Amino acid sequence: MNPAPTTQQIALIGAGPSGLAGARALQKAGVAFQGFEAWNDVGGLWNIENPRSTVYESAHLISSKKTTEFTEFPMPEGTPDYPGHAELLRYFRAYAEHFDLKKHFRFGTRVLRVEPVGDAPGTPWRVTVQGQDGAEETAEYKGVVIANGTLAEPKLPKFEGHFDGELLHTSAYKSPAQLHGKRVLIVGAGNSGCDIAVDAVHYARSIDMSVRRGYYFVPKYVFGIPADTVGGKLRLPPWLKQKIDGTILKWFTGDPVRFGFPRPDYKMYESHPVVNSLILYHLGHGDARIRADVARLQGHTVHFKDGSSGEYDMLLCATGYRLHYPFIDDALLNWQGMAPQLYLNIFSPRFERLAVLGMVEASGLGWQGRYEQAELVARYFRALQDGSAAGRELTRAKAGPAPDLSGGYRYLKLERMAYYVNKDVYRDAVRKAAQALA
Repeated sequence: MNPAPTTQQIALIGAGPSGLAGARALQKAGVAFQGFEAWNDVGGLWNIENPRSTVYESAHLISSKKTTEFTEFPMPEGTPDYPGHAELLRYFRAYAEHFDLKKHFRFGTRVLRVEPVGDAPGTPWRVTVQGQDGAEETAEYKGVVIANGTLAEPKLPKFEGHFDGELLHTSAYKSPAQLHGKRVLIVGAGNSGCDIAVDAVHYARSIDMSVRRGYYFVPKYVFGIPADTVGGKLRLPPWLKQKIDGTILKWFTGDPVRFGFPRPDYKMYESHPVVNSLILYHLGHGDARIRADVARLQGHTVHFKDGSSGEYDMLLCATGYRLHYPFIDDALLNWQGMAPQLYLNIFSPRFERLAVLGMVEASGLGWQGRYEQAELVARYFRALQDGSAAGRELTRAKAGPAPDLSGGYRYLKLERMAYYVNKDVYRDAVRKAAQALA
């Protein structure tokens, strides 16, 4: 436990990848903190035993280990290019042990409420937690870092009509045995939906996928190496990268329209790509088929918007997740529209010591990108503590206006894209801000 009084500590919420990155960065910067984790171990969603975990038995990284791992703690020699959840949990446990991070956390402790004590930018924060015995306790902290993840609160669509079979979100999917002998309709064809469809072809009686838009499919391997390592540090203008990568994709995956997908009405990289070419393989073999968007439900019948229909025993909604910070008022996070509007997707523009880690999506950002977020937060808190001019400069900057982090791409106006950034532009901005505080 940290010997400093809570009023001199930062409250850090979560011990998943972003929470561990936050703990390591605060530790390195010499900023006192207290971590809270609702589950009894580290790993977050990658710990399949965690009730909040949304991974399934066959879940693997969709980015390769080299673009995902923490730089100062590489994955062990012999780790496959795309490790599964069990290997990743071992990695996070080893990371926590190597840097002695677990001693900073109170496990089995859920954060219930986070409230500012006052209205001033530098206000302390009142944090109420609940232990495993159900008892609540409240203490004041110098600041708060929220790192409880973005993929735990299911987003379920509203359907017209009633379905008499099983209606589940993919967050409730753990094993393909759940699909055995059933006629399954997967609603949505993002990464999880396609992964589960590939599982399902070996267990389900039939597999259909209902889609409303087209997708770009990226294979995990190009020229025999992980696709996200091809091209190195070469940076191209968006229009040129879209053209070149789109051409390469056609060489390896062909045109997904051939398999029944709608043609995308947006350009490559304007939405998160699907890193799965096996689904195209199975569609090409007739193991699964693509259906139109759902119009309405009637008993076991699903009516589609193209006028067709099908009979199903299970609807499995691969419809993503909502940002969910239930312990803090949305207004305190400057929530506007579909997501909080935070400086560099991290800092409250209003409060000095309120930050969020992990509320960022970018193709290839990896956990190192999240660690760089944490490093910036830790250095900023240290600069505030020291009263440095660099700290005051960042305080002015984060009040706005916010920098453009799109890299010139026009991202789709979707909930999951509301906090999407261009990896290179984003990491440059975060690193530059951190270097100014070094």
